[in-house]
Amino acid sequence: MSTSPTPPPSPPPGPPPAPTPRVTIRDVAALAGVSKGAVSLAFNRKPGLSDATRDRIFAAARELGWAPNLAARSLSSQRVDVVGLAICRPARQLGLEPFYMEFVSGVESVLTERSCSLLLRLVRNLEEEVGLQDAWWRGRQVSGSILVDFRADDPRVAAVERLGVPAVAVGHPSLTGGLTSVWTDDATAVTEAVRYLAALGHRRIARVGGAAALGHTAIRTAAFDQAARELRLAGARQVATDFSGEAGARATRSLLTGAGGDRPTAIVYDNDIMAVAGLSVAAEMGVRVPEEVSLLAWDDSQLCRLTRPTLSAMSHDVHGFGAEVARTLFEVIGGGGDSHPVATPVLVPRGSTATAP
Repeated sequence: MSTSPTPPPSPPPGPPPAPTPRVTIRDVAALAGVSKGAVSLAFNRKPGLSDATRDRIFAAARELGWAPNLAARSLSSQRVDVVGLAICRPARQLGLEPFYMEFVSGVESVLTERSCSLLLRLVRNLEEEVGLQDAWWRGRQVSGSILVDFRADDPRVAAVERLGVPAVAVGHPSLTGGLTSVWTDDATAVTEAVRYLAALGHRRIARVGGAAALGHTAIRTAAFDQAARELRLAGARQVATDFSGEAGARATRSLLTGAGGDRPTAIVYDNDIMAVAGLSVAAEMGVRVPEEVSLLAWDDSQLCRLTRPTLSAMSHDVHGFGAEVARTLFEVIGGGGDSHPVATPVLVPRGSTATAP
């Protein structure tokens, strides 16, 4: 009968495995290639770091499984140091857009009073912004966010509510869900613009609008159509653009090349930069302003007073708008804050509008 071979004796027990060393802030700093102070700035939402450096620090912390001591941070957890703002516009266009420059300056005027900073990022689409808001909030980079340029069924509404980010939505409540919102009455302003031009005798009124997907563009479009119907303006028409000067110039050129009975005698623009571009196109084509065509801008930045003739505009205190949004965000962060409109844009007639030819 065969027997199984006797197993070799077990080796004597060795020393217990060395304990895994505790990951420290020094390790995170070394992996990210920064100082310990930089890591502290990143996790305490302090200004002074670029977005790239901040992202590198958070990536290193995730890789090492490190998180700051929450008890040590509790003393500053209620402070508001950084406010986030993401804008879905090309960088070059944003740099030329008077509205956002004035809006941001208004926001900054309030943040400066409270020793806070603005974290501004440009994104390519709403999906990218949803991911950015998630990273900002989970990485404790911001204390709250300002959301702009709402669309119908905007995915940011559900995402921000799910994350619990204190936020203020810049847009009409019909677009912003349950978020606290601050907005301008675009429908009333558009109606006033159309009625003013109609009172000057214009029957063929065109509007050069912004991006059709934007909620406030849709509100203006609907208001323009309704005002044209009520005033029986059979020659009213609208063109959608991307808010850029180039698009405004193309739209104006297309409108002014129409036959005599089709060419508009007045054009309303959705921002100042397109109105300035339209004025240049009219001069290029030999169409006199306001003798042959009246032009009406929107927002009334300094650009409107630098042209010849000066541009009539729907004037809007954009700086004050930004400041009010920032003040409302601080109220939301503090547990309050109500949705409300700001002052409606008002008509300021200047040299670019006159009675219809």
